[in-house]
Amino acid sequence: MAANTSWSALGKATELRKRILFTLGLLIVYRLGTFIPVPGIDGIALREFMEGAQASIGGMLSMFTGGALGRMGIFALGIMPYISASIIVQLMTAMVPALEQLKKEGEQGRKKINQYTRYGTVVLATLQSYGLAVSLQSGEMVTNPGMFFIVSCMITLVGGTMFLMWLGEQITARGVGNGISLIIFVGIIAEVPAALAQFFASGRSGAVSPAVIVGVMVMVVAVIAFVVFMERSLRKIHIQYPRRQVGMKIYDGGSSHLPVKVNPAGVIPAIFASSLLLLPATITTFSGSTTNPVLSTVMAYFGPGQPLYLLFFTIMIVFFAYFYTFNVAFKTDEVADNLKNQNGFIPGIRPGKRTAEYLDYVVARVLVLGSAYLAAVCLLPEVLRNQFAIPFYFGGTSVLIVVSVTMDTIQQVQSHLLAHQYEGLIEKSQLSGKGKKRSRRKAPARR
Repeated sequence: MAANTSWSALGKATELRKRILFTLGLLIVYRLGTFIPVPGIDGIALREFMEGAQASIGGMLSMFTGGALGRMGIFALGIMPYISASIIVQLMTAMVPALEQLKKEGEQGRKKINQYTRYGTVVLATLQSYGLAVSLQSGEMVTNPGMFFIVSCMITLVGGTMFLMWLGEQITARGVGNGISLIIFVGIIAEVPAALAQFFASGRSGAVSPAVIVGVMVMVVAVIAFVVFMERSLRKIHIQYPRRQVGMKIYDGGSSHLPVKVNPAGVIPAIFASSLLLLPATITTFSGSTTNPVLSTVMAYFGPGQPLYLLFFTIMIVFFAYFYTFNVAFKTDEVADNLKNQNGFIPGIRPGKRTAEYLDYVVARVLVLGSAYLAAVCLLPEVLRNQFAIPFYFGGTSVLIVVSVTMDTIQQVQSHLLAHQYEGLIEKSQLSGKGKKRSRRKAPARR
């Protein structure tokens, strides 16, 4: 696609330019909101606490919220409550017949499910904001503790999350790319310069050896190259179309390929798994010395780098890779029905139910490699970071999100450019056709 795209056409594609500017404007609004603090926070105590927790789960929380959690901004909860609500609604859609029937009703059913997702977002954001407000108060990071602070903190954080959800929907509808993914992408990118500066400062002070610095940089480049290679990998299924007759003409049958990506779910499984792991960590990180014993035990076993944390992370990634692929990204029943309606078939496989079973078999086997790739990319930096004591959070999930969102956004921009070029060619052909018709028109004969 990139070979057939003229990037010089970007200046002529006014609609695409408006979409890009609209997306950038909303992302700037999001970044400005991360610097607006929640009222009643002791900034000095919070800064000291975050400096001590930067190399642990606090760094992970801060990176996924674009630094808003470290500064306790109005977007401190980020977009994670919306993602968690989406997980719950999609799981219930697959298990509850009423929701499954609602999903099949087309656009109206999709709007109703989105409405349920918004309600779930409000509930989850309310619970998380209450836990975060109580934890901040018990950790002595509040200037005036009391019920007024808890209520004001909850209203501010829930409102910030709902505003972020609205921003994401507006970017998806009127901008370029997936709005929710771009918000997470911008939050991660914004924290990278400060993390790199801290990493190199540790190297100059001798806390980290030069060999570790070079090894980390090489590993980042290798992981990015590996992610790009795997995201472009396909399993092609041969599709045959029979000979057909239209009127008095007979058209020969053709053949094509049905592409099945090695990772059809993209970055969604990693985001879903990370959001579930961040749910208890958000509360326990800020609770200080008065942490609940149950939560302390949970964090002791499920902290970053712990065996149970890595095991749970792997299980969640594999589960969501299969679940999201078969229920959202690549529905084999729908693909088989579309092939049957187009008179296409897989050689040696009957159309309809047999084709769907064959696609289930192929996709399930491909996902073994795809889910293993996702788990390896997400877990390898976690293990190396704990082994070499890197003083900032570096995760494979962040690299995966950045690379995947960048590739998807560039692909959408190229699609808009191609559509603009085709429209220009059609307009030129229509104009040239009108000119030829006018030149062929003869003058009236004189009598």
